[in-house]
Amino acid sequence: MSIVLTDIMKIYQMGDTAVHALAGVTLTIRDGEFVAIIGPSGSGKSTLMNIIGCLDRPTDGSYRLAAAEVATMTDDKLAEARNRKIGFVFQNFNLLSRISALQNVALPLIYAGVNKQVRMARAAQNLDIVGLGERKYHRPNELSGGQRQRVAIARALINDPPIIIADEPTGNLDSKSSTEIMEIFCRLNQQGRTIIMVTHEPDIAAYARRSIQVRDGRIIKDEVKQGVAVCSGKVSSSLLKD
Repeated sequence: MSIVLTDIMKIYQMGDTAVHALAGVTLTIRDGEFVAIIGPSGSGKSTLMNIIGCLDRPTDGSYRLAAAEVATMTDDKLAEARNRKIGFVFQNFNLLSRISALQNVALPLIYAGVNKQVRMARAAQNLDIVGLGERKYHRPNELSGGQRQRVAIARALINDPPIIIADEPTGNLDSKSSTEIMEIFCRLNQQGRTIIMVTHEPDIAAYARRSIQVRDGRIIKDEVKQGVAVCSGKVSSSLLKD
């Protein structure tokens, strides 16, 4: 499930001005990597994430996901690639407030046409995986920020995607909850999933083996850590069961 971007351009037209959000990005992310994309506001990191996540199309260039050309896919094929291959975790959790954690996790399976009994069983299993099995009937406003992000991770895993994209996943969390969430991402990576995380926090980026710095729509630094990365340390098994 490798990701290969070649000379990716993204241009937004703002009145008479053309804004180059990405200016010729070439990047390969291999299956099973843990990558942090970092950069200041307006650097292009979110645009890059949106293109990798099949949420947006490049203006020019090639994007190949598992050898399939994504840049020229129809909208239906783009949605299919996004739904089957990528799970998303966002800073603001994006949970529906009026339904339970269980129903939030199961929601993507409704659109996939999975029957209620199966989707609820799978959702309950995923909540067990992130350590929230006892709170599956709680609504988001009855959960802490860290617990809500665990629900969001369980939802991202519901279709068993090989790639997880996390956009500032600890941005609204305290330090203890941030550590717990990052330990979950570490275990997911150790189990073989590719993790692509956008963050502006150096201590959070330090969990990743590889760090990509973006500025003015270009990659200015691409560094693979030597020695032991943070995720190579002990991860609490209570936070994510095998």
